Amino acid sequence: MPALAATATPETTMIGVLILAAMIATLCYALGCWLWPFGACRKCSGTGTRRSPFGRAFGLCRRCHGDGRRLRVGRRIINSLRELHGKGTR
Repeated sequence: MPALAATATPETTMIGVLILAAMIATLCYALGCWLWPFGACRKCSGTGTRRSPFGRAFGLCRRCHGDGRRLRVGRRIINSLRELHGKGTR
């Protein structure tokens, strides 16, 4: 009868690799949100304008107010955590 060794199984190693990959991806996204806090507006594709329903007149985008940029979700989280930390240390 063969003796069973107390070693890690391939399934637990794969789970560890997936967790590590998720942590690295999260850190890279947080770094990107810190360096580049704005992204293109999804409504106007970064142009800052919108067309009228009939397509002849232009106006400012209501979502970005004509700026063409929006604050990324990760940056909103960073800002709220920074504000929470600031209120807690006063």
